[in-house]
Formats: sequence, C-alpha cells, structure tokens
Amino acid sequence: MIEIAQLSKRYDGRSVVDGLNLRVDSGEIYALLGPNGAGKSTTIGCLLGFIEADAGSIRLAGSTLAPAQAAVEHAAYIAENVALYERLSGVENVEFFMRLLGIKPRRRDIETLLERAGLPEHAWHRMACGYSKGMRQKVGIVMALAKGAQVLVLDEPTSGLDPEASVAFGTLVRSLADDGAAVLMATHDLFRAQELADRCGMLVGGRLAGEWKLGELNAGELERNYLDILARSA
Repeated sequence: MIEIAQLSKRYDGRSVVDGLNLRVDSGEIYALLGPNGAGKSTTIGCLLGFIEADAGSIRLAGSTLAPAQAAVEHAAYIAENVALYERLSGVENVEFFMRLLGIKPRRRDIETLLERAGLPEHAWHRMACGYSKGMRQKVGIVMALAKGAQVLVLDEPTSGLDPEASVAFGTLVRSLADDGAAVLMATHDLFRAQELADRCGMLVGGRLAGEWKLGELNAGELERNYLDILARSA
C-alpha cells in the first residue's frame, strides 16, 4: 500500500531524507521512529505531496498518480493536533469534509462512524471548540473512514493523550489495520510502538538506521536498540 524507493530531499545543501526505502503492506502498522530532525516529518510531507522530493519514487495503493493526487484518492492524514472548525459539531465537521470531496453523506451514517470511533454520543452534535485532543483524533479517524482511505498516515498520534485515551486510540487504529488499511505512524512513543505496530524503522539523518519486526523483540529490546543506534550516530 505504501512504497517509497530511494527518496531524497535536501534543504540548503543539507540532506534531510537520504535514499530512503520503505514499504508498508495492507493490514500492517509501521511505526517510524527517530529523534527530532531525523526526517520523519519531511518523509510524511513527501508521501502526501506537501513537499516535492528531489529524487526517488512514491506509490500509494499501487497508484501511478503523483503523490499529491494519489494521497487525495487513497490516503488520510491525521496530524498531531487535528484541526476542526470550532463552531461546527463533530457531525458537521465530517459532513463538511465529505462535501469538499464531492460526497453527500447521510447524517445517520456519520453518527454510525462516530460511534465506531468511540466518540461519546453527547459530543456528536456539540461544537468542536469543547473537544479534547482525543476526541478530535476520533473525528479525524471518522473522516478517514468516511473517505474509505486505504492508507492512514499518523503524526505523533498519542502525544499528549492520557493513558486511557492512548489505549483507546491504539485499539481503534489496530481495528482499521485489521480491516485492511496500511498505517504509517511517526512517533516518539516507544512503548505504544512496541504495543501497537507490526514493524518499525528508525530514521537517523534521513536514513533508515534500523528496522525490526516487533513480534520478535522482547520487552525493552526496542528501547535498547533505539538507544544503541543513537549512541553510534552521535
């Protein structure tokens, strides 16, 4: 579902992403790890067509379209802080988003998706200005569901969430992957990555410095591997 080959991007002569190869299959959650400045955000920007790569290729869901067009067709992006129209309700935000895509959803269908995402019923028709971060992320997931996105790109999705909200969000993302979505999750949260992802890779200086199948690691091994790579690259 996600194929990145020899992706490179430079800024002011400095390599931010350097010959990156990455693949995420249908039904898989891939955690992209790395310190600040490692190239995670630039990789996501190139993947979604926000940033033009200097070299390499990107394919989403097998599409031969340019990344920006392919992302509109096949992907959904859930930022660290999901932006909603503050004076619209959760239902109205999803409805407005879908109409921008040329889709006229029934309100009952939106409510069904909000229920699946775990947004409390009392919040469905309440203005988003009173939503917590976790509630906003659930609305973001509903937008992805309503769109029928095959690829989900998550940027620090559990940052700032309390433990209960973080577990609930992880359970929801796992269910989407089990339904066939490919999930790329950029995160600093090693614990949640270990718990949720199928595979993970660590970016350092724009290169994939390590990659692991998380089912093959014991508790604590991911953290040790992460710290060892950081120490070697210092």
